[in-house]
Amino acid sequence: MKRQIIEIDEKKCTGCGVCVPGCPEGALQIIDGKARLVSDLFCDGLGACLGECPEGAITTIEREAEPYDESKVMENIIKAGANTIKAHLKHLRDHDQTEYFDQAVAILMMRGIPVPALESSACPSGGCPSAQTKVIDRKPALEANENVSIQSQLKTWPVQLHLINPNAPYFDNANVLICADCVPFAYANFHNKFVKNHVVITLCPKLDSNIDSYIEKLADIFKNKNIKSLTVARMEVPCCGGTEMIVQKALEKAQKFMMAKVTVVSISGEIL
Repeated sequence: MKRQIIEIDEKKCTGCGVCVPGCPEGALQIIDGKARLVSDLFCDGLGACLGECPEGAITTIEREAEPYDESKVMENIIKAGANTIKAHLKHLRDHDQTEYFDQAVAILMMRGIPVPALESSACPSGGCPSAQTKVIDRKPALEANENVSIQSQLKTWPVQLHLINPNAPYFDNANVLICADCVPFAYANFHNKFVKNHVVITLCPKLDSNIDSYIEKLADIFKNKNIKSLTVARMEVPCCGGTEMIVQKALEKAQKFMMAKVTVVSISGEIL
């Protein structure tokens, strides 16, 4: 794919190494006396390193390059320690890379690593938005008739991934919905929009402790059952990005190439 990525002018580069700590993603190393881009996968193309080079040897260009991979980058980031983790998150936030930021936070939470507070961030109290106390201002709605029965669209049980049998026959040729626990409470039309004609699986990527077993179980389902379609419904808060990460890791483990339709729901109950 064509995308923005850095280019290093070897004639200008003196190998001073000033640019290396300026790239928390670990895309730069000094090799044979010159700064080198070690992998396209690690370079997000945002150019945080540009201003660090005293010789002006680094620029950004558009060329064919492997897609940036946040999960692989985070392997380097985590090894480098807390300060690098914080620098990377700040880098993503300051460049409005919300998707990558959410992925990074989700990876940290899945591994039980504290998410650092960022100054002037979306987390003013230093905590995750999922835990911040909030009152949602609702416009007055038409008064509902409590005597009118709304039919549930749920056709399979159980729904919690911890309890689900991966060999259940209803997974054959099924449309599968993998849903974060909070979505049904936030989105009013959940049954008609998501549950109808789907086998439902629910989980919480932040509070559930058995994430590795979740990945194993989902991989088992994906590998041994003929899944017709896959939908992921998650909340907008960063930690809920772990729902997508769990599904992606399970697909990779099962060696299944399937596109999941991802829907993000806001805390106020809107589809983003």
